Amino acid sequence: MDQFTLNLIVVGATFALYFGIAIWARAGSTAEFYAAGGGVHPIANGMATGADWMSAASFISMAGIIAFGGYDTSAYLMGWTGGYVLLAMLLAPYLRKFGKFTVPEFIGDRFYSGTARIIGVICLLIISITYVIGQMSGVGVAFSRFLEVSNDTGLYIGAAVVFAYAVLGGMKGITYTQVAQYVVLIIAYTIPAIFISLNLTGNPVPPLGLFSDATSSGEPLLTTLNGLLADLGFKSYTAQSDNTLNLFLFTMSLMIGTAGLPHVIVRFFTVPKVADARSSAGWALVFIALLYLTAPAVAAMARVNLIHTFFPNGPMNAALSQADTPQWVDNWVKTGLLKVDDLNGDGMIQYYNDGAAAQAKALADAKKSGDEAAIASAQAAFDTAAAAGTAKLAEKNPQAATWKGNELTVNNDIIVLANPEIAQLPGWVIALVAAGGLAAALSTAAGLLMAISSAVSHDLIKGQLNPGISEKGELLAARISMAVAIAVATWLGLNPPGFAAQTVALAFGVAAATIFPALMMGIFTKSINSQGAIWGMLAGLITTVGYIFLHKGWFFVASTASYSDSAPMLFGIKSTAFGTVGALINFAVAYVVSMSTKPTPETVQELVESIRIPKGAGTATHH
Repeated sequence: MDQFTLNLIVVGATFALYFGIAIWARAGSTAEFYAAGGGVHPIANGMATGADWMSAASFISMAGIIAFGGYDTSAYLMGWTGGYVLLAMLLAPYLRKFGKFTVPEFIGDRFYSGTARIIGVICLLIISITYVIGQMSGVGVAFSRFLEVSNDTGLYIGAAVVFAYAVLGGMKGITYTQVAQYVVLIIAYTIPAIFISLNLTGNPVPPLGLFSDATSSGEPLLTTLNGLLADLGFKSYTAQSDNTLNLFLFTMSLMIGTAGLPHVIVRFFTVPKVADARSSAGWALVFIALLYLTAPAVAAMARVNLIHTFFPNGPMNAALSQADTPQWVDNWVKTGLLKVDDLNGDGMIQYYNDGAAAQAKALADAKKSGDEAAIASAQAAFDTAAAAGTAKLAEKNPQAATWKGNELTVNNDIIVLANPEIAQLPGWVIALVAAGGLAAALSTAAGLLMAISSAVSHDLIKGQLNPGISEKGELLAARISMAVAIAVATWLGLNPPGFAAQTVALAFGVAAATIFPALMMGIFTKSINSQGAIWGMLAGLITTVGYIFLHKGWFFVASTASYSDSAPMLFGIKSTAFGTVGALINFAVAYVVSMSTKPTPETVQELVESIRIPKGAGTATHH
């Protein structure tokens, strides 16, 4: 059976399962649509939360980011896992005790202000839409390769699938679909990792294989990888190159951003009681750990296999001939996510750090514009940088003297999906990884779309614009808003501001600067009043989004950017790390304004006191 047919069978079977669950668990009321009726078992909720949490960024992109970024990008692991601990301990049980459907509803009630609730909705929409761009990008990557279509076509197909089961089932359908998706994605992630760990180290446990000796060299795997990278002019895999301030702020931004993610928080409204919120958080950590302990091994081993593919006899020897490229290279070239360009016309593929990555991007942008003068200028800059890089590498590898620049461009997001093909694993493993990648992207996309639709229909329409709307009308509004959100996410996903994990990191920054401080102050202090919360959220939102747009372009239009993450605006702080600064601004502004205005009413202070006692919560309610 050919690979394409096998992919169709495995992916088709999983989709049939998801659609079947969505139909079986179709939401018939707003309580089921927003909170699955509040009757989800903690273990099932933990598994669904794991799937909701382990998005395209975790499954598809994180290992790719680490594979090419090394030590510096381990912040993704530390920030995301550490943040989930914060969420489980500091927020989940208290929000469940409050017993409402959505995060903006808590903000509106705690800070006794419809304006605060609307700002909460705005923050939620910005966070969720930015986050869902990364998921849709991941869906496009997976579909484009395994259905052998263009990246854009893959994105359209994924949007249609999400529309079918998320709009139909609401939170009830999404929850039980995510349980199935977790099973699919964790099996798909770990089985190839076990095979590859055995091949490279002889150890079947990937996290242990990462610190075992490589069978090819007899040295530790990471030492072997560092040697391969040094021979090709890349930076050391295990060395820190980013400045410590940025690394710290980035890790913190991911941590507190995680604790402020609306689509994850809302999962804890689906369990029967407060104790179940704590229990499901614990189970979710167990399920998440299975993938996060494996990801560093997948990243390092993928980089080793990639280098071995193009230098079968080692980097100091002849590169791979284009005529001898394995089938997986041709497969991914078709998607446009892997590019081969024989710059020196020798019929070989030279993969190395030519020191001209920035100039190569500028040249590609110039060619898109069609401006001949700009192309000539960019070409000259590229040639100069590439020549300097080649001369430096030729000191160690005489063959590099004839190289004219790096001839292989690999999109980070393909590493996990291409890993089984690079390692020459059986076809059924490749098909399983395709299903797993799609499960990861679709599960989180559905959760985000759920958060968007509930914010619009429940918090904006029912909470502010039309309080008298019927339950049927509210349910219809929720489904329409979800459909609109899918359309917007698809459009933005066609031109994302970065790799899936990088785009998601921007969403975490906004969550860190807005939602997390509001929730923390709302739960743990009585002194922050409505004015403080409103101005604090606005300050955090405006400064963080403004900083991101200055670096990524206004509304992610790259040509409008004033700075880049390689040359940041402030103290070397990249746009992905600014969320921590935004959070500090939020806390400071909220405190100063609250101390300068009327104190919090007694009734609200009593409400805060009752929230901090994590027991006795009833079923979720709405106004």
